[in-house]
Amino acid sequence: MSTAILTGPPVAGSPLEADLRTLGFDVRTANDPTAAAELINAVPAQERVAVVDPRFVGHLHALRLALTDPRFPAAAVPGALTAQPAARAALTRAVGRIPVGAGTAHLTDVLTDTLTESLDRDEIGLHRVELGSLVATVALTPAQREDAREAVAAVDDEAVRLRTAVKSRDGFFTTYCISPYSRYLARWCARRGLTPNQVTTASLLTALIAAGCAATGTRGGFVAAGFLLLFSFVLDCTDGQLARYSLQYSTMGAWLDATFDRAKEYAYYAGLALGAARGGDDVWALALGAMVLMTCRHVVDFSFNEANHDATANTSPTAALSGKLDSVGWTVWVRRMIVLPIGERWAMIAVLTALTTPRIVFYALLIGCALAACYTTAGRVLRSLTRRARRTDRAAQALADLADSGPFAELIARSARGRGRTGSFLAPVMAFLSAAVLLVWVIFENDPASWLTVGVAVCSALLAGAAVSRPLKGALDWLVPPFFRAGEYVTILVLAARADVPGALPAAFGLVAAVAYHHYDTVYRIRGGTGAPPRWLVRATGGHEGRILVITVLAAALSPEGFTIALTALAVALALLVLIESIRFWVSSQAPAVHDEGEPA
Repeated sequence: MSTAILTGPPVAGSPLEADLRTLGFDVRTANDPTAAAELINAVPAQERVAVVDPRFVGHLHALRLALTDPRFPAAAVPGALTAQPAARAALTRAVGRIPVGAGTAHLTDVLTDTLTESLDRDEIGLHRVELGSLVATVALTPAQREDAREAVAAVDDEAVRLRTAVKSRDGFFTTYCISPYSRYLARWCARRGLTPNQVTTASLLTALIAAGCAATGTRGGFVAAGFLLLFSFVLDCTDGQLARYSLQYSTMGAWLDATFDRAKEYAYYAGLALGAARGGDDVWALALGAMVLMTCRHVVDFSFNEANHDATANTSPTAALSGKLDSVGWTVWVRRMIVLPIGERWAMIAVLTALTTPRIVFYALLIGCALAACYTTAGRVLRSLTRRARRTDRAAQALADLADSGPFAELIARSARGRGRTGSFLAPVMAFLSAAVLLVWVIFENDPASWLTVGVAVCSALLAGAAVSRPLKGALDWLVPPFFRAGEYVTILVLAARADVPGALPAAFGLVAAVAYHHYDTVYRIRGGTGAPPRWLVRATGGHEGRILVITVLAAALSPEGFTIALTALAVALALLVLIESIRFWVSSQAPAVHDEGEPA
């Protein structure tokens, strides 16, 4: 239950009370600031409270944006403000600071505006709603009220609400082929009481059915899989639009939306690999390679964004050139399509699944994503090298968390601490060498399943520890986590492929999927403002270098068949560990309510 307090001169015939009740508020009235303070204090501390001027004139959606959005501790438009439990104390203080008596009419005449200014000065995270074409005002005279009503009538409230349900920045395929229709599906869902989480779950189930159809290995199954994958993407767009349309943002929703996208895509890769196997074509290495490439590409995105999230003096000639290109309309869409965002990628996968073979699907996916990764990474390297910025402690900590260093790397880092200079290129060079030394060995060595490989893995771990021995504040330190991910994932892929026994690559696929989930979960926790997973979980999973050591030891000590069984067992154990902790965290999380807008990729 939420409570709205009307404070100010009453207005006969105003639909305001009915609008507030439509939004789920229990409406009460107060004649002065003292009475308003008493009513605010009477509302239970765990409930939202709103203060609204009875002379408010505006669109219902303007009130909805100001009073019901769960993402902000406090929000306001002219004539209305709201405070969630986190901002209730500040609201009480703001009311208590308002003087009473002679000479205070300028403060109490429009009490909501006075309270809004006070909350803004308290720096509690007050959100001032951007109204755009919507109207929200306090009409002090009959003439002002009439003008405001005419302004309200001139703008279609529902059309604005429907238009703003769509993300302002999205890919070409999503913008022109999906969103023009999915927004109406979002409204249909809202009017029937469906939640974004339910639509997200429906999208996942649809994608899993698509993966099952692909796994049949028949042409009919492939055609059905393509159509179902596209419909799953329609639902994937709809859940976010429904969240924006009805303001049903939630921490759980952000997690489900983000993690289910990866689960859907990687499950579909597995379905294609199974379908190909039914036709006598083994493409598990391609499926695992596609998953590795996509995950590493996302790590590049995450690391770069976190490194520059709050950097100061954040300018560069490359960024300026990008801004100039954005001013030319057609270049915006070309650049968005070059990176093969999720809409274009899923459309390509769906069409090629229906018309060709899984092998061709994976070839196209690997080539397209590799070119996109080279384009985006090169641009970010240039920006980083030409940008004069000072990275913060928060950014350095985020990169350290994304590195996922285990006990061995931590021990090496402590012993190497104090050597090298923060801000130099030492960290990315060490991280690159850590991955390169190991990968060159396992790829080109005649028999990588040997104890010599374990020794190389130890050297790789030493270099990894050196890479994270100082705060990651250098211009290219955001490359450290992607280098670690590439080293770990590709090592698993190569060792499984070189084992050359049935089941090794599917087992490796499951292991990389479990580890990748752990890494994505780390990203979304950081984005939610709750920090990385607990250290005990990182240590229990071994960290990236610990897992590499375990896998190389298993490859050296066991037969190829035993290695396959060990990979399977390790995948199951890691999946259970990270999933149980992740679900426990997100179900009980006190992170701010958000809805992940998703990455273009």
